Amino acid sequence: MNARALLCSPNLHSLYTSNRPPENPSSSRSLRNLKPAPNSLRVWIYPRNRSGVFRVLVRSSDKRESSNSYYVDGDGVNRTNGVVSDSPSSVVVPWWEEFPKRWVIVLLCFSAFLLCNMDRVNMSIAILPMSAEYGWNPATVGLIQSSFFWGYLLTQIAGGIWADTVGGKRVLGFGVIWWSIATILTPVAAKLGLPYLLVVRAFMGVGEGVAMPAMNNILSKWVPVQERSRSLALVYSGMYLGSVTGLAFSPFLIHQFGWPSVFYSFGSLGTVWLTLWLTKAESSPLEDPTLLPEERKLIADNCASKEPVKSIPWRLILSKPPVWALISCHFCHNWGTFILLTWMPTYYHQVLKFNLMESGLLSVFPWMTMAISANAGGWIADTLVSRGFSVTNVRKIMQTIGFLGPAFFLTQLKHIDSPTMAVLCMACSQGTDAFSQSGLYSNHQDIAPRYSGVLLGLSNTAGVLAGVLGTAATGHILQHGSWDDVFTISVGLYLVGTVVWNLFSTGEKIID
Repeated sequence: MNARALLCSPNLHSLYTSNRPPENPSSSRSLRNLKPAPNSLRVWIYPRNRSGVFRVLVRSSDKRESSNSYYVDGDGVNRTNGVVSDSPSSVVVPWWEEFPKRWVIVLLCFSAFLLCNMDRVNMSIAILPMSAEYGWNPATVGLIQSSFFWGYLLTQIAGGIWADTVGGKRVLGFGVIWWSIATILTPVAAKLGLPYLLVVRAFMGVGEGVAMPAMNNILSKWVPVQERSRSLALVYSGMYLGSVTGLAFSPFLIHQFGWPSVFYSFGSLGTVWLTLWLTKAESSPLEDPTLLPEERKLIADNCASKEPVKSIPWRLILSKPPVWALISCHFCHNWGTFILLTWMPTYYHQVLKFNLMESGLLSVFPWMTMAISANAGGWIADTLVSRGFSVTNVRKIMQTIGFLGPAFFLTQLKHIDSPTMAVLCMACSQGTDAFSQSGLYSNHQDIAPRYSGVLLGLSNTAGVLAGVLGTAATGHILQHGSWDDVFTISVGLYLVGTVVWNLFSTGEKIID
């Protein structure tokens, strides 16, 4: 039988249904006239003092009926078949029924970001056979890789405004299905010509551009502050595991079925995710009729972002030094991160002399390290906050590791000749980079929880600019210089970001 009764205090029934309960509970006619929403079971409890009795009749698909009566009071629920008991007892509930709804939202966001990077990094592998087939030089490859960021840049702020005003559920759902369609169309565009490919990659960026602001908006409403670092770390580790999955499976698919198969197979997964998202997610706890009262209270007491935003205080936001510290440090961070994301397989192929299969598989290790480090960093950050460390100090510590760690390991690449040590350095660089998820990437919800979507859109716009400039510049640098020059620029920006972050950032709320 596919039904569930949600038990709650009688005075909370308005949170779960817009229909009014019948004035006369003994009137069977009034009960028959009620029209509950599809796929829902609604129960009103008429109290006798602080307890109540009700009966539920459920009909299964094979026409059998099951009737149960329930006694409810402040201590528990007792169920009997046709007989009401006067002594409460505990009811065994399946674990998936008790799994916190906020973590269902987190896991769905995690899976969306998994798909996000799967669809993004497949080009970094497919570009090798594609450039051989179409005769593209490194500058053209850099142009193709950067074209994604043209669209990605356009929807950062717009996605944040849209998510903060209409809700993150719609925006994230739109983004996933949009970029999935663009991914499927990529082989068709490549065969039509370079201009068509550039447009489709930019269109893909449009869809992925709204994902981070929408996710940030949703989690600011669903996740209590004491779980913020670990929830964001888990979601962002979806991006890293998406890179792992994409880089691991792309060489195999290319070898077996040709490079177009990568785009067709990865893009089709978006429709599966969208089905789950539309049936399981809501933009905020206030919109979820299935949320249990205990969890609703926990979220309400520990989340600063409650009411939807009607207007954006742009002047106030842009007048705060911590906002500009966040924007500038996002630029410094993403320059190095996006270069490694898009150019790492090429580095392995050209410098370390790995073949296509090896380049893809060995590119997996740094992203696996990031996934592990991001979640470890999230737990460390939340533990420090729960033990009394200020949020400001925790954010500064985590982001300093996220800057200085990659800077150190990238400088070591100049002195390493062994391919194994080079891969290890890359893994350590990316692993320490992942501590940024508990640093600057958690800071938007700290300083402006109601406007976290817009603020992430602002800072990620700077981050995307770094991706556009850094990815395209790398192609030109490699035509006239070396990989050492590429890494030197990244290290310099990491050091600048470290200074700015420690001077101007804060973990306190500065915009209400």
